[in-house]
Amino acid sequence: MAAAGSSASIVEYFGGEDGYRCGYCKNETGNLSHGMWAHSMTVQDYQDLIDRGWRRSGKYVYKPIMNQTCCPQYTIRCQALRFQTSKSHKKVLKKMLKFLSKGDVSKGVSEEEPMDSHTEDVVTCDFAYKSESHVSQSELTPLSVDHTERVENEDKDIGETKEEVNAQQVESGSLQICAHKDTTVPGEPSHSAKIVNAPPKPGKGADLSKPPCRKAKDIRKERKLQKLLQNQMCAFEGSELQAGDQVFLLQNSKSKTNQPKTIEDFIFVSLPDDAQHKLEVRVVRSSPPSSQFKATFQESYQVYKRYQMVIHKDPPDKPTINQFTRFLCNSPLEAENAPNGPECGYGSFHQQYWLDGKIIAVGVIDILPYCVSSVYLYYDPDYSFLSLGVYSALREIAFTRQLHEKAPDLCFYYMGFYIHSCPKMRYKGQYRPSDLLCPETYVWTPIEQCLPLLEHSKYCRFNQDVKAVDEGRIKELGRVRVLHKRTVMPYSVYKKRRKGPSDEASVQQYASLVGQTCSERMLLFRS
Repeated sequence: MAAAGSSASIVEYFGGEDGYRCGYCKNETGNLSHGMWAHSMTVQDYQDLIDRGWRRSGKYVYKPIMNQTCCPQYTIRCQALRFQTSKSHKKVLKKMLKFLSKGDVSKGVSEEEPMDSHTEDVVTCDFAYKSESHVSQSELTPLSVDHTERVENEDKDIGETKEEVNAQQVESGSLQICAHKDTTVPGEPSHSAKIVNAPPKPGKGADLSKPPCRKAKDIRKERKLQKLLQNQMCAFEGSELQAGDQVFLLQNSKSKTNQPKTIEDFIFVSLPDDAQHKLEVRVVRSSPPSSQFKATFQESYQVYKRYQMVIHKDPPDKPTINQFTRFLCNSPLEAENAPNGPECGYGSFHQQYWLDGKIIAVGVIDILPYCVSSVYLYYDPDYSFLSLGVYSALREIAFTRQLHEKAPDLCFYYMGFYIHSCPKMRYKGQYRPSDLLCPETYVWTPIEQCLPLLEHSKYCRFNQDVKAVDEGRIKELGRVRVLHKRTVMPYSVYKKRRKGPSDEASVQQYASLVGQTCSERMLLFRS
């Protein structure tokens, strides 16, 4: 997936011995997790890490210690291509349409809505603050190629093969890698099968080689939609969607006989000419910050500040610009573009909701090789009646489906963590079909199979095959890649050079948590 020439991920591992305050059950020391500071990270490495139960808050990447933490947090993903809107989802979508077209502010649904979507995940702030890295940028810049190769060749005499020794090349001061997509995304049918219709013999029914007759109602609907697509479009970095995206939206919004309405039918419905309000959704790259991101930074921060004070009851001095920047703007993810990737590229973005020319909500998202991953949502509390948490999650699912048209591997919507032991956090299970990640074997299990197990025990292994093991587990510790004194080397070489007490237990723990593939691709910083 990733373009050749992207720089390597560089991480500092912190372990996870201390307990922190839990944002869910308020236990003062019950929140236990392993953590690392990511100085930089490729989107493929982060995709592989979240598929092993990791998650980021700013540049801090953490993994709950599932069988010990007070509130186990299971990675949850929604199968966006098969997503079905529930009754309550339709209510939220219709409420938004009513508000946009007629200015109707009836507050019927918001009282029944669960806690707004994905608003919990900055509870990690505490330990991210304490674990910030203090390593200088110069220490993180690998030296020249031949120096690295010389070090790696040192280990040849103890039986390492040439492929292991010749690590990826270092060019112009930054490490160059070519990420490979090791696995395909299962569960999606092939779209390549074609059905060819021969013209029928006279008297044998309609000629399928000719366009079918169409009802006037359908033609009117399509005209309305065409008009809508010209007037009311989501914008990528302030520009209109590509023609291909318009065709996709059109296909998805055409009425199909006896088919339930799709999410696009609700979101991209044509508004009347005299509509009271105009809603526009813009996707702006937050890291590295695009010009649109910089131009709207202050306005976006003010929305965040009000949200934290009103919804999360933060004191006025707490939601600082520094906190906002560190957790919702800074990201370790490298921006990447690939020929078979989405138009906007991969990496970290803010999805801004503009109502009548002002920002009313922002969804912080990562666009990764196989998914859109939701990081956080904040919104103007004056618009709480629109159930913006649920509405934005539905928009993000529709966005995932739209990106899939250009990037076929991208077909999941990751909602962060599902916490069954905290009743107000169970709402994420309402976006179906969805899967939870088994905390022992890292295979995805339909949520319907997990819920009965979670009713009995807050910590569960979902994989019912007792013989199944973690297929990505660490098998060779010596092959873990290390960055030491600006030189890339396998752990087997570093171990011989290291002075002082052995750090093998810590490196073993790190490698077992990130898995063999990531441990051989990412660089583990050693001072």
